[in-house]
Amino acid sequence: MPRAFSATTAPSGAPGPGADRAGLSPPSVFAGRQTPERAALLAAPVHAPHPSRLAEVLEVSGARAARGAAALGLDAVGDLLEHLPFRHEDRRQAQTITALVPGEEATVVVEVQTIRGRPVRRRGLSIVEATVADPSGEMKAVWFNQPWVPGRLPAGTRVVLHGRLAPRGFQVSEYEAAGGATGAEDLQSTGLVPVYPANADVSSSRLRALAFGLRDRLADVPEPLPARLRRRERLPDRQAALAAVHFPAVPEDEPAGRRRLAFEELLLGQLATLRRRARREEGARARALILGDELIARWRRDVLPFQLTGDQLRACAEVDADLARDRPMQRLLMGEVGSGKTTVALHAMLRAVESGGQATLMAPTEVLAEQHLTTLERLMPHALVPIGLLTGSTPARARAQLLARLASGELALLVGTHALIEQTVVFASLHVAVVDEQHRFGVRQRAALDAKGAPEGGGGHLAPHILHMSATPIPRTLALTRYGDLDVTALRELPRGRRPITTHVAATARERARAYERLREELEAGRQGFVVCPLVEESEALAARAATAERERLAAGELRGFRVELLHGQMPTGDKQRAMAAFASGEADVLVATTVIEVGIDVPNATVMLVEDAERYGISQLHQLRGRIGRGAHPSVCVLFGSADSPRLAALAEHADGFGLAEIDLRLRGEGELIGVRQSGTAEFRVARLPDDGALLERARHHAVELLSADPGLAAPDHVPLADALTAAYGAESLAPIPG
Repeated sequence: MPRAFSATTAPSGAPGPGADRAGLSPPSVFAGRQTPERAALLAAPVHAPHPSRLAEVLEVSGARAARGAAALGLDAVGDLLEHLPFRHEDRRQAQTITALVPGEEATVVVEVQTIRGRPVRRRGLSIVEATVADPSGEMKAVWFNQPWVPGRLPAGTRVVLHGRLAPRGFQVSEYEAAGGATGAEDLQSTGLVPVYPANADVSSSRLRALAFGLRDRLADVPEPLPARLRRRERLPDRQAALAAVHFPAVPEDEPAGRRRLAFEELLLGQLATLRRRARREEGARARALILGDELIARWRRDVLPFQLTGDQLRACAEVDADLARDRPMQRLLMGEVGSGKTTVALHAMLRAVESGGQATLMAPTEVLAEQHLTTLERLMPHALVPIGLLTGSTPARARAQLLARLASGELALLVGTHALIEQTVVFASLHVAVVDEQHRFGVRQRAALDAKGAPEGGGGHLAPHILHMSATPIPRTLALTRYGDLDVTALRELPRGRRPITTHVAATARERARAYERLREELEAGRQGFVVCPLVEESEALAARAATAERERLAAGELRGFRVELLHGQMPTGDKQRAMAAFASGEADVLVATTVIEVGIDVPNATVMLVEDAERYGISQLHQLRGRIGRGAHPSVCVLFGSADSPRLAALAEHADGFGLAEIDLRLRGEGELIGVRQSGTAEFRVARLPDDGALLERARHHAVELLSADPGLAAPDHVPLADALTAAYGAESLAPIPG
């Protein structure tokens, strides 16, 4: 295809050679800096897009192929044009017959001399054989199960064949009649050939033929980005970008086109995020807390058993600034494992009590809620401020008493699970809510927590200040895309006294035996350890160790003579509490558990952790689990049972920094999106590749802030197409008016 033209600016924004009076460089060829000849510029087509034509039904002949296209979501012409190839095959150089190498894929341009179907005895198999030739010689070409080929390629037809040379002939995987002009641009099976996501009913080559046949419809694709923005970022128009990704003329075209489409995708995401943040800030009100010093000062001076780190003091100051405003705090608190996030959360909760209100902490599981209660009581003895626990397992009588105290205001602090947001739970005056592991709660669940805020005149209510907590560090790219509507506080500094943790990967029976030996050495020295299993009970479908069976095996085998306790989320509440109490007090030597221990457990005497089937976990989860040890005065060791070739396990063994591990985890697992009312899900960006496109995301964020600062409603004439694209991508709510 001919290369498209794109108006750009000089890289620095200053006029380039031959720049016009407006300071703009002359147009350059797509993905390059060459200036086209004046005649080529004048010959470039001028047109107005007709986006309505993109909504026309995509015509796919054949019931099976039509069914396959529908399964891919390709219902309209526009759907196909947005269905991008995931790679390209380089077929720019057609080979001669005599140059073919057996077994290697190749493309040849030949003329059919004879062609016929050959009968075979095997049922369900048909073979077509042809004698084909080029100036270098001739050969036999073979098609399997395509009996219609002789009718489409009669003798004398020039054809492009793609396949591989086998002992019985050239086995054809794709073919295209070439007419009389081989290598011309009207061939879609030569050059840089796109390979599309497909399925069993419709092949990539069929989708390529459809896209090639509809390439003229690219002229109807609207341009959402303002021209000024495209010039600043040196971006081609959307039509040229799509053409370059589908059918690049040279290898440099595709990445340039993809960058343009990725930038648009990231920009729309940032616009949706920032507008959502603006609507929330302007539409909701919270009680501006009067910050005293008596309770907080007494807590830090007389109760807290350690000094706050510099990062914790900074985080508390940022929280205080948020709480003093009449807009609800929406802050994400993340940090290194063991950096003291719960202490900062308690600071925020005590500020609510200090101002005459209440605070709550919501956790995703009962075990985690119970662990948080234990931690808060250790950081702040019950005598300072009354605190309670509400979960689905709370007995009816205790629940009724707790709810009565909560509604009267007698109970100042409440820790719980989803049970906190039930309609029967009424706070007298909820000022602050802490949401732990907030990504595990749905949008509606968090909205229900917002509705628990303190009442105000006229029958409404004030929204509580919300502090979101993440157990592990979050990469900046993920923070901008998934949590871009929140203020972010990061804790990197660890409390004094934390000891380093040595991590090993154990892949052999000998290494496993040594791990158990090391665990016994620590136990005999008076210390404790964890054994983490991925399953509760053994499963025929999953080849993984189960906590229940492993506890029995270890108690009778490698750990005979030591007390081994069991903990998992399916145990009755009383049994879980007894197991945790036994381990925390030192009565139990080893705790065999599932991942319920990944957060909230603080046993300084625990110095060993063995993780079974470690490859079943992500890097962040393993790092979080590892953080349960290394909290005391003794060196600690973590052993990951799994493959020595696993990149995740190798990263854990090599790196101790949670922020660095988070970046590695993102590279291995990909980027997710979380906008709208989805309860869960991590659908990847369609074009953008994070973290590789991190710099592009930063640019998109910058432009989104700039655009909304100048035009919050995107109502200016040159912003209307962008507003339309935002609505198409994120729904009408993304452009809902921002309250004044």
